Amino acid sequence: MSLDQVQAGLCAPGQPFEIETVEIRGVATRVWKNAPPSLRALADHARSHGDRLMTIYEDERVSYEAWYRAVAKLAAEFQARGIAKGDRVALAMRNLPEWPVAFFAATTIGAICVPLNAWWTGDELEFGLHNSGAKLLVCDAERWERIAQHRAQCPDLDHVIVSRMGTDDLSVDRLEDLIGTPHSWPTLPEATIPDVTLAPDDPATIFYTSGTTGQPKGALGSHRNLTTNILSSAYAAARTALRRGEMPAAGVQKVGMTVIPLFHVTACSASMMGALFAGHTLIFLYRWDTVKAFEIIEREKVNLTGGVPTIAWQMIEHPDREKYDLSSLENIAYGGAPAAPELVRKIYELFGAMPGNGWGMTETMATVTSHTAEDYLNRPDSCGPAVPVSDLKVTDEDGNELPQGAIGELWARGPQIVIGYWNRPEATAETFIDGWVRTGDLGRVDEEGFCYILDRAKDMVIRGGENIYSSEVENVLYDHPAVTDAAIIGLPHKQLGEEPAAVVHLAPGTEASEAELQGWVAARLAKFKVPVRIVFVEETLPRNANGKILKKDLGALF
Repeated sequence: MSLDQVQAGLCAPGQPFEIETVEIRGVATRVWKNAPPSLRALADHARSHGDRLMTIYEDERVSYEAWYRAVAKLAAEFQARGIAKGDRVALAMRNLPEWPVAFFAATTIGAICVPLNAWWTGDELEFGLHNSGAKLLVCDAERWERIAQHRAQCPDLDHVIVSRMGTDDLSVDRLEDLIGTPHSWPTLPEATIPDVTLAPDDPATIFYTSGTTGQPKGALGSHRNLTTNILSSAYAAARTALRRGEMPAAGVQKVGMTVIPLFHVTACSASMMGALFAGHTLIFLYRWDTVKAFEIIEREKVNLTGGVPTIAWQMIEHPDREKYDLSSLENIAYGGAPAAPELVRKIYELFGAMPGNGWGMTETMATVTSHTAEDYLNRPDSCGPAVPVSDLKVTDEDGNELPQGAIGELWARGPQIVIGYWNRPEATAETFIDGWVRTGDLGRVDEEGFCYILDRAKDMVIRGGENIYSSEVENVLYDHPAVTDAAIIGLPHKQLGEEPAAVVHLAPGTEASEAELQGWVAARLAKFKVPVRIVFVEETLPRNANGKILKKDLGALF
C-alpha cells in the first residue's frame, strides 16, 4: 500500500486515527481526534492497566496502580505546598521510578513541569531553576548536592523535595516521607488525582534547548503537544504492518528498555507517553552498561530498546553479544543523532530486529517524522515521512517555499509544535510563524513525502544524542586569559555521531595546553561538552566578510 492509501484507510472517519481540524492559537490545525485531551486523562487511562508492571528499576517493580496512587498522593502534597495551575515544578534526577511520578503529579494538577538536564553542573541547574521561576523542585540526592549551594540564587524556589537522600537535611523534604519508597507504593491509600480543569492547549512542560547564542531557551509545551505523540507512534506501527501486507496488531503490551534520559523529549514524549497509553513496561538503568543491558534483555524478554545510535553500535560491537539470548528484541529505534546506513542494516542482520528512526526537536516535542522497518531498510538515509497531522515544507532564506526535491531550510507544522519560548518573545517571534517552526535544519522531501536531513543548525554538535551548542563552549574558552579566538566544530565518531573539538588561537606571549583548556571547560560545563581535541593555530581563525568564522574550513586541521 502507498503512504496515501494507508493514511486514507487509517484516518477515515470512525477509525482510531481519525483526524479533525481545530484552532490552536489562531491557526487551523489537524489533530488526532482520539488523543487524550490532557495528561490527567492519560494518567486515568494508564491506571486501567492495573497490576501490569509499569516500571522496573533494579529490584523495584512498580505496577500501574501503584504508580497512580503515588502520583495522586504527591499531587496532593504539591497542592498542600501551594502549587497551583501555572506554577512551575522543576524535576532533576536520573531515570528512577520517581521520575514519572513527579512528572505526572505536577502536570495533572495544571502545574508546568520543568525537566532539567541531570548532567548539568550546579551553575547550569541554577539557570534552569531561576529562569523558569520554579516554585518547587523534586530532585535526587546527587542533583541536590550540586544545587544546594545555589538555592539562595533561586528566589522563587519555596520548596525542595529530595529522593534517596542518605543524610538528614532539615532544609528540604524527603520524598520517602511523603509517598514512601517504590516498594511501598502499592500500600498507599486508594485515591484519585485532585481535580483541576485542564484544556488540551494549556501549558504543561518547559524543556530547555539552546540557540546559536548558547543561552538555553525554555520550550513551553502543552498537554496536546505530549499526547499527540501517543497516536503518532501507534500510527507508525500500523502503517508498517499495512505496508508489509499485514493487519495492524491491537492491544499488544511490550517490554521496553529506556536507556536515554527522561529529561529529553525523545524519552519523555516520544516514548513514555505511548508506553503509558498502551500499558508497556519501562525498564530503567542506573547508567548505560552494555553487558548489564544484555542481561536485562535476556531476563526480562525486552522487545523494544534504542534511544540514540550510540547504544545500537555498542550492542553490535560488544564481544560478549552472542553469549546472551537477545531474540526477544523486535525493534531498535533511535533519534537525536544521525545514523550511518550501515547501522540500519546491521540491526536487522545481527538481531533480527527492525530498525526505527524519526526526526524532531525540542520545539516539536519530538516526533514529526517516523521511519520504521522495511521503509527504513530501503531508505536508510531518510528520517521518514511526516505523521498525518503534520506538514513539512522546505524554504529559501527568506521563508519562500521551494519546489519538491529542492534543498533548503525545513519548516514543520502540526499539533506537536510547542507554544513558544518561555519569557522570550523576540526569539519566539523569530522561530514560530503562523503555526510553523523554523527548524534551522537543511533538508529535502521526495515525491513520496520521505524527508532527508542534509545538515543541522550550523553551530550545533550532536554527541550521542546530546546537543552541544558551539557558542556556549566557545564563550567559556574565551573566558580563559590566554584565549583570543576559538571555534567549536564536530568531529565524526562512529558510535556517538559526533564529538566536539576546538580550534584555538592564543594571545601573543601566553601559553595554554590542551589539557589545561579541557580542564577549564570541564570546571564550568557538563562533561559531555568538553572538547575531545584542541588544535592551536598561529593566526586568528578565518572569517567571512561579515566577521563570522568559516567553520567549514576548520575540519582539515584535524
